Amino acid sequence: MAIRVISVGKTNIDFVQAGIGEYLNRLKHYTKLTWTELPDVKKVDRTDQEQLKRKEGEAFLHIIEARDTVVLLDEKGKSVSSEGFAGMIEQFQLYEQGDLVFVIGGAYGFSEAMYDRANRKLSLSALTFNHQMVRMILAEQLYRAFSIIRGEPYHHS
Repeated sequence: MAIRVISVGKTNIDFVQAGIGEYLNRLKHYTKLTWTELPDVKKVDRTDQEQLKRKEGEAFLHIIEARDTVVLLDEKGKSVSSEGFAGMIEQFQLYEQGDLVFVIGGAYGFSEAMYDRANRKLSLSALTFNHQMVRMILAEQLYRAFSIIRGEPYHHS
């Protein structure tokens, strides 16, 4: 099983880059994980939210395989505890084909095509975070999930 994270735009906040790097390094012991940052959409009127979402969606869909299980990180998604998130990953490891792909959208969310393709929508919090912070939070939660699955003490330290 492989996990892929796809986001749009560069991570350019130093402490966020360092945090993501820390958790990606820790995750090497548990799973194969790749992180793809798609370039920002160019030549689009940034005020046309629907066109921007559509173009971002096309870029996401271009690299998502038919067999992948796609989880959108979305404010309207289901909220789960860290234990519930770990359970979701464990179930995926046992029963699913393809990769588990987490998608972090742009500032305006996802296109209808992305919602149609998604297998699940997940909310990390009722709070709003900037999209770069979401990347670090997801990386930490992935590490936490694997430590829960393995019964390691990180979750309660």
